[in-house]
Amino acid sequence: MAGGAPSADPFDLTGRVALVTGGSRGIGRCISAGFAQRGADVVIASRDQEACAAAASDIAAATGRKAVGIGCHVGQWVDCDHLVSAACAAFGRVDILVNNAGMSPLYESLPEVTEALFDKVLAVNLRGPFRLASLLGHRMCEQGGGVIINVSSIAAVQPDIAALPYALAKAALNALTVGLAHALGPTVRVNGIMPGPILTDVSAWWDGPAFTRHAQTEIPLRRGGQPGELVGAAVYLASPAASYTTGAIIKVDGGEAWAPA
Repeated sequence: MAGGAPSADPFDLTGRVALVTGGSRGIGRCISAGFAQRGADVVIASRDQEACAAAASDIAAATGRKAVGIGCHVGQWVDCDHLVSAACAAFGRVDILVNNAGMSPLYESLPEVTEALFDKVLAVNLRGPFRLASLLGHRMCEQGGGVIINVSSIAAVQPDIAALPYALAKAALNALTVGLAHALGPTVRVNGIMPGPILTDVSAWWDGPAFTRHAQTEIPLRRGGQPGELVGAAVYLASPAASYTTGAIIKVDGGEAWAPA
């Protein structure tokens, strides 16, 4: 990977520049902070410029690393192009891309899923990661190395009737991860993290009692995960410790039971 001198710590990210989408809150913010704690400078992107700037300021103050916030709607092709240009202008390069931004709007029934909702879900969860990985993957190849991490979901292999467009997008994101590993190897490593139920602000919309019953019967750890519990997998995949890991999809789901279709 380009940037930084070799370290005796295989998880050291000193000298790296990481771009994390959906980085102003939840999983993305935890990953951004975790990378900075390991020595990386970070670019935090989300649709809310003020939230990005605030998160970047907090992380910089807490870790002493450089951090910038850049507003970007990853579902918009042109916004992805601008994000790449702005990140590279700020730091000269990007060594680590984390495609974390995602969305799964609620709907009453499958016939009531509108074309606009369907397109929006695929745009944010799939089209944006494709465009960012294509642009930055090319740059990473030119600079001699890099890492791309796609944050998928257990829904990719265990689709829920209440979130089928989201499940479709995440299943495609898994396919994109493997395809990019072949397309960008051996210079760039591309992997995915497949979280199970994570207790972010989105979980406020869940049926609490129903989830508790599910956790007690289907999740060996008997609970939902915390956003910070994804950080270890992200740091591993971003670091030299994962130098022989590419095209992998790592489940971080408490052991949630599922059966392939």
